[in-house]
Amino acid sequence: MHPNSAFRPRQDYLAELLVREIGFAAIFAGTPDGPRVAHAPVVLSDDRSSLQFHLARGNVLTRHLAGANALAVVQGPNAYVSASWYADADQVPTWNYIAVEMEGMARKLDDAELIAQLDTLSARHEARVGANPPWTRDKMNPALFSKMTGAITGFEMRIAAWRPTVKLSQNKSAEERARVIEGIEATGHGALAQLMRHLGGDREGA
Repeated sequence: MHPNSAFRPRQDYLAELLVREIGFAAIFAGTPDGPRVAHAPVVLSDDRSSLQFHLARGNVLTRHLAGANALAVVQGPNAYVSASWYADADQVPTWNYIAVEMEGMARKLDDAELIAQLDTLSARHEARVGANPPWTRDKMNPALFSKMTGAITGFEMRIAAWRPTVKLSQNKSAEERARVIEGIEATGHGALAQLMRHLGGDREGA
């Protein structure tokens, strides 16, 4: 989380929206061999109280996550900000970005919970891609599906803390922000430029 309070989103729904829209996170936890990270698709519960994901059984985090305090990070668009875009020469380059941190205790899912997670995950993303008919596990050989799910482990993290950062030049003047938006868009980061237009106009928060 960025220490500047200007970069806290004022919209309560924004962090949840980003997690659902991006749907992929880096999962961090400590192990006897030091901190480790895994990368996984995630499913946020309807009441935003928990985050589910699954890892390969061979992943080093898999055998250490159950009962551990974990950190999940979802990253959104980001881009370099050139100091040359500011009118004041006494400025330095920086980086604009969006990130959502979620912290909580993880538990291992049982087989039924893991399958339910996989069904939810595929249903949500099949709806996005517009497959007709959508893929479901019913299309697979049940024995093969069982063998493949046996190679992964599901987890649920109860979210104790949300820490979103929406750093979109809110601490700059409207004129400076306009130049930054133009520069970011010109360097090929159209999504971030659009977010700056829609979310970053309030200098007290995104």
